[in-house]
Parts: sequence; structure tokens; C-alpha cells
Amino acid sequence: MRVTVSGYYGFGNTGDEAIALAITRELKRQGAVPLLLSQTPAETARAYGCESAARMNPAALLGALARSQVVLSGGGGLLQDRTSARTLSYYLGIIRGARGLGKRVVIFNQSIGPLSEEGGRKVAAALRGLRVIVRDRGSLETLRALGLEGELGGDPALLLSPTPGLTPDPRRVILAPRGDVTDAAEGLKAVAARLRAEGRHVTALAFMPEQDDEAARRLGADEVLSTREPQVALDAIAGAGYVVGVRLHALILAAAAGVPFAGVSYDPKVQGFCADAGAPAFPTDFGADALCPPVLSRTAPDWDAVAGMKARAAQSFTRALTR
Repeated sequence: MRVTVSGYYGFGNTGDEAIALAITRELKRQGAVPLLLSQTPAETARAYGCESAARMNPAALLGALARSQVVLSGGGGLLQDRTSARTLSYYLGIIRGARGLGKRVVIFNQSIGPLSEEGGRKVAAALRGLRVIVRDRGSLETLRALGLEGELGGDPALLLSPTPGLTPDPRRVILAPRGDVTDAAEGLKAVAARLRAEGRHVTALAFMPEQDDEAARRLGADEVLSTREPQVALDAIAGAGYVVGVRLHALILAAAAGVPFAGVSYDPKVQGFCADAGAPAFPTDFGADALCPPVLSRTAPDWDAVAGMKARAAQSFTRALTR
């Protein structure tokens, strides 16, 4: 069985590449042949040992859909129009095209929204009658508001594992900024200064180098780690004692590694993940006085809830591939 996967792959975003890595591994375990739509298909094929096709080449894209039996839309936060209406139209176009070819289409471990009124109507029309698996409870509520029902899964990156033998250092703290969320910049800088004064070793982790590197350098951390490699990011997180993330997948990889974390909620998907995991979440205008106490005390999420999220993520593959 060949499975085409539509997502934000091949753009050098470590979070989305973590999803790609997890999905290709799990599909292979299920005996399926993964085919990822990517901005850089040759690089994606080499990185994950899978088939890949150019996401913006109409002939390559349609060819991928035509020779697949199942099409997964996700994971990630694809069905939203906060970024642009064009982004939403692209992903809905793939869904409609796959349906038109008679393929089994599954909305796979996505966050749904934010959506404008018009965007919500388009999503409701395109998804009606499909199996929809979402990664957070907030997305279930968004679906219900659109007159759709969904199932709760989990982000595939939760299924990744750190390199064996790594030991968390309770004095290490990772801060993962987003270069385009400038509201959080001063707060993170103040947190870095406070943590260093308390004797913590602070690493600024850039998940999307071209977007996050400058923001990471400005935090005044002890070191900056910039990577596009999911395993490198996961292993860095596994060696830390706490993670503060504006980047959602800094939190998801922390959960995967069993490292406590707190989110900075620039988007509902961050708030949704933290709520489901029982972890602290702060607005982008947080102050160091609010965020430092849970970091210094290493406030943990609800690990039973995290285990449930991992189990749902694993089970979602079977649900997606069987009728």
C-alpha cells in the first residue's frame, strides 16, 4: 500500500521534519510505502528513505496521488487561514483532488484553525464525509462548530525517541523562540538572564534557522543551537532539565523525551497541546516573574496524560489505514 502524505515538508522547519520522520517510520512499520510531498523531494527521499514528489509541481503531485491508495493530510497545522488564504486553498485542493481520484483520504493528526468564517465554510465542505483525526481537544471543538465530528489522535513526533544513553541535566534549560513572534522576545531575554543568574545553563534552540537564528542569538543564552535535524533537536532536549517553547515542537519533543516543559502560546495549537498535556502555558506578553518559578521548580506536565497522547498517536496509524 502506497500512502501519500501532504504537509509542510522540505522547508527546513525542524518541527515539521520531526513529523515527517515519525510518519515515515510508522508507515513502514505498518507495511506501507510512504510518499511525502515536499518542497525538496530529493532531499526528503534521502533523509527518510521514502518516496517523495514535488509539492508544487502539478504533474508530480497528481502522479503521486494517482499511484497511492491512501492520502494523509497532515500532520501539522495545515487547515488554517491565519497564515494566508492561499495556504488553506493549497491543502484543501490536495484533499479535493485525492477525493476526485477515488482515494481514501484521512485528515491526519492536524490542529484545525484558526479559521475565518469563509475558511471555516471551505473546510467544512471539503472534509464532510472524511475520517478526521486531530491532535488536540481544541480542534475537536473547532470541528464541532463547523458541523463535523473528529477523533482524537496525537502528534506523530511524540513517537520519536532520543538516542539511548542520554541523561537529563537538571541545570540545563532550553529556550526555543520563534523569530516571527516578536511579542515574546523581551520576556524570553529576561528569563534567560534570570535563569543564568540562578546558575542555570541556558541553550537557545533555533528550530527554523533562517527564521529563528537571530531571535535565538538575541536571548543572551550561554549557547545557541541551530538545526534542521529532528534527532539533533530531540537529543539536545533529552539532555536538558526543562524546555520553554514558543515553537510547538520544542514542547512536543520534550514530551517525547520525558523532559518537563512550559509553552508560550502565540497560537491556539500551543495552548491546546499544553492543556491536553497538563503543562503550563503563558501568553506572549509574559513576565520573567511568572515564567521563571515553574522553570526553576521544574514543574512537570501530567505524564499520564502525555502517555495517553503517545498511545493515541500510535493507534492513529492503524485507524488511518483501515476502513
